[in-house]
Amino acid sequence: MLSKHMAVITVLYFYRTGVALIVMIDVIQRKVGKMQNFTYLLWDSSTNEGAVVDPSFDASAVLSEALKDNIRIRYVLLTHHHFDHVQDAERLSSITSSRIVAHSSSPVRKDMPVEDGSRLELGNSFIEVIHTPGHTADSCCYLAGGRLFTGDTLFVGECGRVDLEDSDPESMFTSLLVRLRSLPDGTVVYPGHDYGKTPFSTIGEEKRSNYTMKERTKEEFLSFITS
Repeated sequence: MLSKHMAVITVLYFYRTGVALIVMIDVIQRKVGKMQNFTYLLWDSSTNEGAVVDPSFDASAVLSEALKDNIRIRYVLLTHHHFDHVQDAERLSSITSSRIVAHSSSPVRKDMPVEDGSRLELGNSFIEVIHTPGHTADSCCYLAGGRLFTGDTLFVGECGRVDLEDSDPESMFTSLLVRLRSLPDGTVVYPGHDYGKTPFSTIGEEKRSNYTMKERTKEEFLSFITS
């Protein structure tokens, strides 16, 4: 039985070549640590190739799930460099012989530096990198089969802070109101922290109810976000 901090969602979609190949992407969401972080295990169930997003504090829970279901973890995907998102990355990478993935500007050690638009093969599917600076310069979201892992860029009902040393409110405007707002409404949002009324959401719901995603001009957004 799944705990309230774990959800499994299956999605069907067409492979990017246009061939009518049905691929199943499964996702497990686990809440870890004392800062309400979420860590994710996702995998292509046709091949059991998987990835972990933000192994925060202790990735043992998702590692156990992977071992139980014979999932081979191929990537450790880091949404940004803050300690509460990367703390168990090296250990998990060493145990699973997986490759640490982060934006090329990130100060973390990485095996695969990526850029906006990079694609990572995952079995018969793929993971797309969306560079979403604002909270930090290296912030990225990962899109896989209609599932968006947003780190600290977008939460349920909120967005990440932009008053930190590495933050940029203007970049956050583009990331939220240009890049993410343009995604299909049905895209499922998996945030980096359990800060909202639900553990996950959709782009459509966030456009309707998240005050940080409200349509604004850049000037209006900057006045709002920095006030």
